[in-house]
Amino acid sequence: MATNYAAFIDHTLLKPDATKEQIKQLCEEAKKYGFASVCVNPYWVKYCKRFLEGANVKVCTVVGFPLGATTTETKVFETKQAIENGADEIDMVINIGLLKTRDYERVKEEIRQVVDAAAGRLVKVIIETCLLTEEEKVKACQLAVEAGAAFVKTSTGFSTAGATAEDVALMRKTVGEQIGVKASGGIRSFVDMKKMIEAGAERIGTSSGVKIINETL
Repeated sequence: MATNYAAFIDHTLLKPDATKEQIKQLCEEAKKYGFASVCVNPYWVKYCKRFLEGANVKVCTVVGFPLGATTTETKVFETKQAIENGADEIDMVINIGLLKTRDYERVKEEIRQVVDAAAGRLVKVIIETCLLTEEEKVKACQLAVEAGAAFVKTSTGFSTAGATAEDVALMRKTVGEQIGVKASGGIRSFVDMKKMIEAGAERIGTSSGVKIINETL
């Protein structure tokens, strides 16, 4: 049976200058190709939810994005507001500095509070792999599992580098089958995407979804 590659993709537009017309196009493409979700900044959640009513496409948004250095209270508020506005999935950025300081309990507690605020919606934890050592990547994944997250995610796409197949494989090895792995950042071709899936990714965050799917036809 042929793989439905579109179902792996979070069709993403997180640029600060994204216009309403571009967000509308994103939603139209997601419906046309059957992507898993659209991933947008919080302002656009309500619009996307209305536009996608009746479609089998989730609305995903970001919290603490892109630096992860806002307060826990701010991330919790962002999450609650996003859910009220119709978000189905939350991609949150961990406090990277706290992880590097080895303040693991605080990192885990923050993730747990966001998971609680999401009230059963799927939470993906962005660990920003390009800024971490291998030991820190493993620890971040372990904390996400312990805190009840549904996924760990490689990158915001706004830092020094994006996803690598090696990082995805390490994350998958660390979390096992307990939670999902999302690869994001710099995935612009079907070859890129296939490498990530083969390494263990179950979701792919990309702004090149249409191009990627057209390459499979």
